[in-house]
Amino acid sequence: MRVEYSTEFKKNLLKLSRRYRRIRADVEPIIQALMTGETLGDRVSGVGYPTYKVRIKNRDAGRGKSGGYRCLYYLCPPDRILLVTIYSKSDADDVPTHLLRRLIEEHLTEQGP
Repeated sequence: MRVEYSTEFKKNLLKLSRRYRRIRADVEPIIQALMTGETLGDRVSGVGYPTYKVRIKNRDAGRGKSGGYRCLYYLCPPDRILLVTIYSKSDADDVPTHLLRRLIEEHLTEQGP
């Protein structure tokens, strides 16, 4: 599987990395697991695309997964994964489905199906 990063994901990761120094090390095992073909997390309904939300432990905050990060990704058939966005659960609640749909559609328009 090939992993791609949306503009939103890159922007949020950079912003979070200023506060949480180990975020890249926290996210890396998830990316590696996705590259091997594992489907992690829970399916997000109502998006219209096969989108999943995975909880990631924040080692800088020391609160475990419940106070950690949320990474939302889209399974692009046949062999791509798009990391749509990432956020800290302590900063935000859930991402609205219409926003997820828009971010995915923007990426598909830019990159092609």
